[in-house]
Amino acid sequence: MKSILVSGLINIEVTLQVEGFPIPYFPVRYPFHGVNSTVSGVGYNVAKALTVLGDHVEFLSMTGRDLSGKIAMETLETQGIGTGHVMPLIEKTPHSVILFDRDGRRQINVDLKNIQETSYPGEHFEEAASRCSMAALCNINFSRPFLRKAIERGMTVATDVHAISSVDDDYNGEFMACAHILFMSDESLPERPESWVRRLLSRFGPAIVVVGLGAEGALMAVRDDHFMERIPAVKTRDIVNTIGAGDALFSSFIHFYGRHGDPYAALDKAMVFASYKIGESGAAEGFLDEKSLERLSPSPPRLHRRNQ
Repeated sequence: MKSILVSGLINIEVTLQVEGFPIPYFPVRYPFHGVNSTVSGVGYNVAKALTVLGDHVEFLSMTGRDLSGKIAMETLETQGIGTGHVMPLIEKTPHSVILFDRDGRRQINVDLKNIQETSYPGEHFEEAASRCSMAALCNINFSRPFLRKAIERGMTVATDVHAISSVDDDYNGEFMACAHILFMSDESLPERPESWVRRLLSRFGPAIVVVGLGAEGALMAVRDDHFMERIPAVKTRDIVNTIGAGDALFSSFIHFYGRHGDPYAALDKAMVFASYKIGESGAAEGFLDEKSLERLSPSPPRLHRRNQ
């Protein structure tokens, strides 16, 4: 099997556990063991999850020329993720601060520094793409030029546009138009997920659409099978923080889809993978390897092809 190309953000993530939302004012709090700092970012989360599942990843990203950038590079090496295409192209590494409560609700604060105005060298994409059949292109600006290039190479393009509210979204429109596999959250949708997906299929025609529904599970549409169905969430352990659940769902889906080409089996596995992941506090923590995932997966599978 060929490698999977992942292009996306890497950042330093600080998580803070709070008692609840809204947050009352306190001059000082001492949340012992409630503050943690790790390497994260959507691109890193996807690259790490795929690596843990057994894929070889060509990871394209950029860091700052600062201490945080060095920490990010050392972490990649520790995780067995190649750093040959991770470039120190900006002055400061992006950071995020995530507040979460005991019910799993979270507020994400992301400081991208100047990464959105910085281009990634195209020759690194070409070199990495020559070894890959699938491109997971996260919706950050430096991934944008790779959308058409990946299609021209005959690669399967997968992307996640996260919380989206309009099919006319200026920022994400190109990502939605180019994706064969298109993921998103239902958090900001202007209508029921089913009618939203029908509009996406009519407008952009992706082969597969998956909408994360949080505690209600996920909705998947497979265009050529005229299939659209919800699959309920599963519970594998108690929820600590839902941050990164969407990245986990996306990563495990493309892992299994890339292996077998079966979107139904892929989503079934991905639901279990994401459920287990949210038993940890950080977005890049709690990933199962494939053998452990198989042990937790229901048998027989819950989702099957059904023409509608």
